Amino acid sequence: MNDAPNILLVEDELSLAEGIKLNLEMEGLPCTWITRGDEALKRILAEKYDLVILDVMLPGMDGFSVCERIREAKNYTPILFLTAKNTEDDRVHGFETGGDDYLGKPFQVRELLTRVRAILRREAWYRNRSFGGRQKFGDHWVDFENFCGEGPQGPFTMGVKECMILKLLMEKAGQVVSRQEIIDRVWGEDAEPTPRTVDNFIVRLRRVMEVDAHHPRWVHTLRSVGYQFDPEGRTRSGSGDDRP
Repeated sequence: MNDAPNILLVEDELSLAEGIKLNLEMEGLPCTWITRGDEALKRILAEKYDLVILDVMLPGMDGFSVCERIREAKNYTPILFLTAKNTEDDRVHGFETGGDDYLGKPFQVRELLTRVRAILRREAWYRNRSFGGRQKFGDHWVDFENFCGEGPQGPFTMGVKECMILKLLMEKAGQVVSRQEIIDRVWGEDAEPTPRTVDNFIVRLRRVMEVDAHHPRWVHTLRSVGYQFDPEGRTRSGSGDDRP
């Protein structure tokens, strides 16, 4: 990542967009500002950005659809949603479409800047090559650079959040990682995903990593505590406790 990140702001509310742009630039974070979702989709697929700040209600194409389309194209540019749609279901939907963070309107500029810097830090952690690239689990493997792998069910692809969760669990192999630590490391301390969101991502990981997702060998649940990656791939007795 360059010293000056390349940020795209997609917001059709003039006064809000001008204020965000001004405050980002005062923090040394220059950004390009556009107003339409369909234009955002074209830009993100054609150019390299370190972060997209994306309103949900946009002309041309809504923000959730933009995010879904770029993730389908295997583009994992970090996305921070801005929206007045701020129920728990809306937030869960935003994360499950592939968003990295979700900030409800109205918000304080300081909170936005904190979220932006946290996303950029998490991206730097994920790209750290001290633990990354291709990692094995048993006779299978995952590739954290290319968001893919090969498991008992054959080749698979993963979204960026699945990759970040799995990288965290594998870095701490044998240790129990709480849901809150996963949220803090993968989404950020000030983000608002729920434990249910984490559980949903674990279910997705098990579908591609396990022979039997209901009797996992690699990613175990310690009920009311968190999750643990077992580098030996051992099935546990009392496997009912291994449901998220």
